[in-house]
Amino acid sequence: MTGAEFIRKIRKLGRKRGVPVRFTERRGKGSHGTLFYGERSTIVKHRRAEIGPGLLATMLKDLRLGRDDLD
Repeated sequence: MTGAEFIRKIRKLGRKRGVPVRFTERRGKGSHGTLFYGERSTIVKHRRAEIGPGLLATMLKDLRLGRDDLD
């Protein structure tokens, strides 16, 4: 999964659950950006590159979500 796909899945989940989701490039450095899911946030690196399993787990933990929430 790429960073862009992750953002799309979180936005879809937010619409489904009624949670506001936004992505801000200004709060990141280079190709990084901050993804807000309600009051929680995580940094998304390299939106075009693949996200490794460890980084994906960390980003989901930051948002207090599980892997099964993305399906």
